[in-house]
Amino acid sequence: MSLFKKIFSKEKKETLDKGLEKSNTSFFNKLSKAVAGKSRVDDEVLDNLEEVLVSSDVGVETTLKVIDRIEERVARDKYFGTEELNRILREEIASLLAETNAGDETDFVIPDVRKPYVIMIVGVNGVGKTTTIGKLAAQFKKQGLKVVLGAADTFRAAAIDQLQVWADRVDVPMVRQDMGSDPASVAFDTLQSAVNQNADVVIIDTAGRLHNKVNLMNELSKIKRVMEKVVENKPDEVLLVLDGSTGQNAFEQAKQFTKATEVTSLAITKLDGTAKGGVVIGISDQFQIPVKYIGVGEGVDDLQVFNKMEFVDSFFKGH
Repeated sequence: MSLFKKIFSKEKKETLDKGLEKSNTSFFNKLSKAVAGKSRVDDEVLDNLEEVLVSSDVGVETTLKVIDRIEERVARDKYFGTEELNRILREEIASLLAETNAGDETDFVIPDVRKPYVIMIVGVNGVGKTTTIGKLAAQFKKQGLKVVLGAADTFRAAAIDQLQVWADRVDVPMVRQDMGSDPASVAFDTLQSAVNQNADVVIIDTAGRLHNKVNLMNELSKIKRVMEKVVENKPDEVLLVLDGSTGQNAFEQAKQFTKATEVTSLAITKLDGTAKGGVVIGISDQFQIPVKYIGVGEGVDDLQVFNKMEFVDSFFKGH
């Protein structure tokens, strides 16, 4: 078993390395220019580093935090050379991620709570919500868990149909109603059905409309209230899906959704097609919400459980 696990971990690590390749290359190209001709870390290098971090979508607040920490080390150590900067940066970013993310998870497991474990998925349309739900269902099923999906994004027929495609592909039951139905009613039926089937996991999709935050807030609150009528203290998790390739736009979405509902975890998708992997560091730090999953490719297995040490290792790979 341990040998299998090693092989599996190696494959996952290779996928992660490949998924963060563009971010890695872009970041270190910028960084090498920032320290060109410099042998020691001085104010000019720190100014350049600040620019590198901001332009790599780490976000202004998190960038300033990293710079402050490096300045403290410069002051304490009196001198360190630019060749040490990669190591120092790596340590400080790992330390920041450690404050929010447990980080040693490697597999798809659910906490030991009263069954079923209910995950409510939130996020704007187009970020990869449906795909994330499908991949999560596949991964949980692979662990031998019984999964039920709920199509509570009833405002778009396409959303219901897309989720049905994934339900059929993964071969898990899905509860749906007609387009325009009350989303809370779908959530109620889904949870009721899951209880009747003695399911382990319920994943409920919700509408991703941000144009009217008050309506969104009311709708999500109503879905939660209705689920409570079936099983107390549900949902167990509110997972916000963000598209990493949108960079600063993902920060804005996180801001809006954390105001609209209590988000407990994050999934950051589409990191393989972008050089904006720094967004994971910034969003995790700024919102103090753990990143639980990251998407680093198209395949079902390319949705990975976020492991902070492996992420930092891949982000800094070769440097």
